[in-house]
Amino acid sequence: MRKKLWAWGGGAAAAAVAGAVVALGLSGGGGDTTPAPRARQYTSFAACLLTDAKGITGPQAAPVWAGMQDASLATHAKAGYLAVAGPETEANAQAYANTLIQHRCDLVLAVGKAPASAVRKLAPSSPKSRFITVGSGSTLHNVSFIAATSKTRTAVARAMEAAVDASSKE
Repeated sequence: MRKKLWAWGGGAAAAAVAGAVVALGLSGGGGDTTPAPRARQYTSFAACLLTDAKGITGPQAAPVWAGMQDASLATHAKAGYLAVAGPETEANAQAYANTLIQHRCDLVLAVGKAPASAVRKLAPSSPKSRFITVGSGSTLHNVSFIAATSKTRTAVARAMEAAVDASSKE
């Protein structure tokens, strides 16, 4: 009789453990086991920086690029850049600016004399794009201007965040 009780008791314990395992499995394990995504999930907004031949390491472009990176972290907008190779002329820079426009950059920032001049010239024919010149320039319909100061990084980040916000409301 004692052996039957042990057998029944052992069987009941095994059934209870099996039931608990099944219940835990069906309930999802009590916690989210989905791993966090490793890649940043970007929005469809793209901001592009047009620089002189020095690229993003140049003294004018470095704080602009840093501000764009700050805004990208805050908004999940894509940020990229293109350096003008060859002669530092408006005509040469226009080809590079057109490349950014054709790649559907929602916001094009320009640093340097030739890139800024090219952007101001192309802006009227690209009304759906927004442009920002940094360092020198003037404000037009779809072109804004940010002075090159010690606060350029913050000003660029704010301007890019505002552009991302405005595009999400369109």
